[in-house]
Amino acid sequence: MKKILLATAGLLSLGVMSAQAADMQRRMPVKAPEYVAPAPALYNWTGPYVGLSGGGSFGSGSDSGIVGGTLGYNMQTGPWVFGLEGDMNWLSHSSAAVRNNWLATVRGRVGYAMGATGAWMPYVTGGVAFGDVSNAVSGVGMVSDNKTGWTLGGGLEAALSGPLTAKVEYLYVNLGNGPTLAGVGSNYHTNIIRAGLNYRF
Repeated sequence: MKKILLATAGLLSLGVMSAQAADMQRRMPVKAPEYVAPAPALYNWTGPYVGLSGGGSFGSGSDSGIVGGTLGYNMQTGPWVFGLEGDMNWLSHSSAAVRNNWLATVRGRVGYAMGATGAWMPYVTGGVAFGDVSNAVSGVGMVSDNKTGWTLGGGLEAALSGPLTAKVEYLYVNLGNGPTLAGVGSNYHTNIIRAGLNYRF
């Protein structure tokens, strides 16, 4: 009788343990590890760059084409990008009494890196402008003078592939009053719309 009771108790204990194990398996299912895609690499705008640009200049009754070269440096802090940029440009006029044949600017830039990888950067820019202002009076002649003024504008720059970026930009340039000839004064201001391609180092 004692052996029967011990066997019965053993079977009951084994059944309880089996039920507990089965219950633990139901409550704690083993899951396969989930795949987590790697985060896209963020674009880094920091560093020097050189570039070319071209477009049009519209103002002072003197429309012209414009082409030039650019040299600059960016420093990125979080999504903010701070930079210094200089450019030298040549202008091609069809005809104008007041005209500008070359134009240089030295500007600060403040941009904000946008998009999933920060590869799009709208920016504002402004600084000092330099150029020659010519004043022509029919039947009298022409006189020119180098002038210093200011510029302000903005644009959008985007990473293309590798070290290349492209931009579209608007600048307002004011070189103030130019030379006077035969009592006729001159004033030069213009709106520049251009596109550019930069190579970052």
